[in-house]
Parts: sequence; structure tokens; C-alpha cells
Amino acid sequence: MNTTFSAYTRVIPVTDAPSIETTSQPLLIRFVLREEEPMRQIRALRIAAVAAGIALMATGCGATSKSSTGAESSGAAAGPITGLQIMVPNTPGGGYDTTARAAAKVLDDEKISTNTEVFNLAGAGGTVGLARVVNEKGNGDLAMLMGLGVVGASYTNKSESKLTDTTPLARLIEEPGAIMVGKDSPYKTIDDLVKAWKADPGSIAVGGGSSPGGPDHLLPMQLAGAVGIDATKVNFVSYDGGGDLLPAILGNKLGFAASGAGEYLKQIESGEVRVLATSGEKRLEGVDAPTLKESNIDLVFTNWRGVVAPPGISDKDKASLIAALEKMHGTAGWKEALKTHGWTDAFITGDQFKTFLTEQDKRVADVLTKLGLA
Repeated sequence: MNTTFSAYTRVIPVTDAPSIETTSQPLLIRFVLREEEPMRQIRALRIAAVAAGIALMATGCGATSKSSTGAESSGAAAGPITGLQIMVPNTPGGGYDTTARAAAKVLDDEKISTNTEVFNLAGAGGTVGLARVVNEKGNGDLAMLMGLGVVGASYTNKSESKLTDTTPLARLIEEPGAIMVGKDSPYKTIDDLVKAWKADPGSIAVGGGSSPGGPDHLLPMQLAGAVGIDATKVNFVSYDGGGDLLPAILGNKLGFAASGAGEYLKQIESGEVRVLATSGEKRLEGVDAPTLKESNIDLVFTNWRGVVAPPGISDKDKASLIAALEKMHGTAGWKEALKTHGWTDAFITGDQFKTFLTEQDKRVADVLTKLGLA
């Protein structure tokens, strides 16, 4: 099947969530924010080129997994880093949170850093955290764990801050997406789901832990196109991170969810969450589910995550942070974290990551601008 599709999405926003518009019939998108945030009605959203155009971004730009800086020889501190804070721009339990805490544990266990603090600052698809990082100019003790979702959210949320304003440190991982349901779902296989979805697309709520333009949104939109569903009829519900999405899956509030499986491995192993298919080239180790391609759905999709620092940090601080991440990347502890969470090593640093991030930002901006969303 052809994975490319055209849809004109019109967004109907709920509280501070942005909307997306295209031409054709409206694609219903709802935004479910944290409990303390009021929910707004969504306007019509038309999307198409977003999923088609940004697909390229999720798989990276062919960058190789090796360092491109001489961080170790450019003034990096010899001893462990102290006072490092890693901000997570969404809720606890999500993919950014899991990755940040795994990295912090390895940094401390290997004495690369001491007493590394991880904290959450959620809101607006990650752009609240992004604004904090950009405003902390020169702060060499702060870093933010981020990914493709923040790139898209910076435009759909009309953020004044962009990832290109930050100091890129390293891309850490790539991760395939997963199509998931709760244990009591009537859908036992991806074929069961697709059959029901095609019969009445609007009746099946599709959940994701990212804003429009983010990976959890792009995956189901591309899946719809790949199986012949008009994207304007997809009923997408956006949650502010995997920590908020999980209760909706467990509570059977969704027809299915699209997100990274690594965030839900405990629930998958216990049987509370059932994975119908994964979106990588290969099966995900430890997850008993076929790939979409194995299921005769011609779609491969991966997300990525990395680390940035505030703008204007000193060369010494930048070198120290990159050197610390390079050391972490080489440890057995990090290799075990990759295996445990089903992440693919996609490590690049410094100028190479800066080039990658700039390309990602431009592609997202170009697509969203054409749709009137940026």
C-alpha cells in the first residue's frame, strides 16, 4: 500500500492547544490536557502534508551514530559534573521522562555526574519547557531532554522560542512507534483494528501523547493513509505525554493509542496493554507483536530524542556536557538501558546534531507553513 496521503486538516482546539487546518472535510482532533487544565472544544483541523511531509523527519537525516566533536580534548572538566539539572518538558512517565531518568541514572552510577536532578515542566507540547531553557541563557548546569514532538509543537503552539535557539548537545536514541490497546479491547490483531477503523473512522478515538505535528500524531495519520482511510475523518485525541495517555489506554477510553512502546513496557509485560503492531523495520525485542510491514501495511516510522542546553553557555560547559554524554553512551549501563526500553542507538553530538536539528526544524516549519499552521 502507498504510505503517502493527502488530507486537509482543520483543527478544532480545546484549551491552550493549537489547531490545524486543511481543505476537505474536517478531521476531528481533541486535546486532553492534564486534570488541572480546562478542556476546550476543538475546531476543525485539516492535516495531510503534515504527516506526509514530516515523516522524513522522524527517521532522521541519515546521520551516523558517532560523535562529531572533540569534546574530550577541548577543555572538558576531568572530574564528574556537579549540579546538573535535566528538564523534562512533559509529564512524568512519558518517553522524555523515561529517557531523561535513564540517562541520569547512568551518569550518576558511572560517576560521570553526581546528584543529577531530573524535573518535569510540562505544558503546550513541550514549549513551556523550551521557553524556560531559552530564557536561561548562559546556564551551563541546565539541559533539556527533547525530541521530534517539541519541534512540531514549537510551531503549532506559536512559540516564540525554537529549538534552533538552544545549544544542541546530543541525539541519543530512535524508537519505533507501537499501536496499542487495553487488555479488554475487542481488537486482538492489527487486522481486526484496521477492519473496524475503515468501517467507521470517526467512531474510533485514537490517542497519542503529543500535540499535532508530534510523533504520536504523525504515526496514526500516516497509518490512516497507508490503509486507505481519509485522514480528515480520523478522531485524534492528544494527551500531554505518555503519563497522561496510559490511564486512557487502561480505562478503555480509546479505540487505540499510538506511542513509543518503551514507555509502557511494564504494562505490556503484565498484559494490561496489548501491542497490535510496531512501526520499525524490525520487531521490537521483548514485544510479541509484528511490524506493520509484516502485517502488509507499507509503513515504517521512528521517533528520536536528544539533549539541548540553553543558548550562550561557555565553550567549556558545552565541552563538558558533550563529553559527559559521550562517556555515558560508551557505558554498559547505557547499552542495557537501550535494550530494556527497546530504543535504537542513534548517538550524534555537537555540530552534527546541530545540523540534524536545523534540518528537522526547517522541514517541520516548511510543512506547517504551507498548511497555515506555523
